[in-house]
Amino acid sequence: MSPRKSEAKILEKISKLENCLEDERKTSEKYLSQLKYAKADLENLQKRTQRIIDEAQEKATGRIVMQLLTILDELDLAISVATNSKADIIEGVEMVRGKLWKLLDAEGLAPIDALERPFDPNLHEGVLEVETDEVENGCVVEEIRKGYKFKGRVLRASMVKVAKNSGSNDVKEENEDE
Repeated sequence: MSPRKSEAKILEKISKLENCLEDERKTSEKYLSQLKYAKADLENLQKRTQRIIDEAQEKATGRIVMQLLTILDELDLAISVATNSKADIIEGVEMVRGKLWKLLDAEGLAPIDALERPFDPNLHEGVLEVETDEVENGCVVEEIRKGYKFKGRVLRASMVKVAKNSGSNDVKEENEDE
């Protein structure tokens, strides 16, 4: 083959390669543009979703606050009546407490039953051990502060005193002597 023909073939191959490279650049730019649009769409979706969540939370909170305002009005009225007439305020406060409890119950709040039940660290916060034979060892003797669950999850553990039977130490000591 003559040098001119081989040069022509090389130039032709170079031209084809340059055309292929240009096609690949265009394809790459197209994919990059699509990726940028997809990323922008995802970010917009995330922002819109967060905005919807925030609005739903605000609406739910607003509904509860509106119901609490009625209870606040009744407490203000009870205080006003008690101040002016020195009337027994307990009955009025109990009624207001009942309304508040009904609202909280409807929202998913439930008390934790603790008294005379076995101590459960998931539900109870033990603050004292009390020596007694009246309640089974390891059971709750007294509830210092009520605990609550909100929609099945512990919101606040019950603060409790736990029974420690005086005979339980004797059994341990006898087993240690053996």
